[in-house]
Amino acid sequence: MAINLENYLSDNAKNMRRSAIRDLLSVATRPEIISFAGGFPNPETFPVEELKDIVNELMDKKPKEMLQYGSTEGSVALRREIVKRHRADGIDCDIENILVTTASQQAIDLVARIFINPGDTVVCGLPSYLGALQAFYSYQAVPVGCTKDEEADIVIKALIASGRRPKFIYAIPDFQNPSGETMDMAKRQALIDVARKYDMLILEDSPYKDIRFEGTSYPTLYSMAPERVILFGTFSKTFAPGFRLGWVLASKEIIDRLIVAKQSSDLCTPIFCQEIAASYLEKGLFDKNLKNTIDLYRGKRDLMLECLEKNMPEGVTWTRPEGGLFMFVTLPEYMNARELFDVAIQENVAFVTGDAFCCDGGGLNTLRLNFSFASNEQIVEGIARLGRAVKRMLK
Repeated sequence: MAINLENYLSDNAKNMRRSAIRDLLSVATRPEIISFAGGFPNPETFPVEELKDIVNELMDKKPKEMLQYGSTEGSVALRREIVKRHRADGIDCDIENILVTTASQQAIDLVARIFINPGDTVVCGLPSYLGALQAFYSYQAVPVGCTKDEEADIVIKALIASGRRPKFIYAIPDFQNPSGETMDMAKRQALIDVARKYDMLILEDSPYKDIRFEGTSYPTLYSMAPERVILFGTFSKTFAPGFRLGWVLASKEIIDRLIVAKQSSDLCTPIFCQEIAASYLEKGLFDKNLKNTIDLYRGKRDLMLECLEKNMPEGVTWTRPEGGLFMFVTLPEYMNARELFDVAIQENVAFVTGDAFCCDGGGLNTLRLNFSFASNEQIVEGIARLGRAVKRMLK
């Protein structure tokens, strides 16, 4: 006789939510569909030949170390390289401030695990990264969103007055996922001021900061308030997503807590991938390839913007990101992006609906487009198909 699994699941498991992006991708994998749904880096940016040479070199030099367990904290060589990059960005840190994780998604999950109690409130953007929302929900947090960064003070003050002091603020300052927007210096300072005013932590998710095409590069929130900011970094968007390498930059006290949490999660991130990445950075190959990546993605962003201008009817607007991988489209208020998705699939094009990124149930007339993965030909044809789908739904 079959058992009722619901009787055995933990409260945390019952609170977990499926990834809308992953579910949409399962629909969008048919070969005839042009997909702008995933946040995939372009395979043209993968340094295949360089990595072949590094793997052979390391397997000749230290095969036993490459195939053994590593420390929970992460490879010393990789942490040193990460520290070098942060110091070049004006951040005072050392390897004790770094924990290497299995991509930044694990970093978000570990921080959520050590800070969130069931029922805790966390403040985030509207819209905000779905993977972070999933982590918060899985530990039974209640995310509360702000449509604009400057509203954080008002929202947090009201929450505290109602007895719901938020545990932390979650933010993506550079080329935000999904909006593609960037906080200017005034907004960054305002967020730091709010965190200090109400004695709160800030989780700074920074996967896209290096992928800037134009405009002003602003300092990290961590560099502005290292005592209360936890920064998440990753090589998934700039190096090799299959390596699943990320890190946390935080105070030594927080890193110590995260090490204990990670030990019960996966013991350590694969040392094989870490040592390859460290060697790649040491040889100066990362920055060389990053320049090529930026040039490639800038061209794809420009092409998608051009195609949107050409194919979208009046009343449809979109963001114009200065970097990153995404842009956000807003439809007329009466239109529903989930209904548009069904029509778009008929036109053989896919995207992610914006409501997946909104913790308040909003964003029904929005959608996210990824411009990094598709070929130029697919961008031209895919946006033409999307334009036809939108026009089919116009009143």
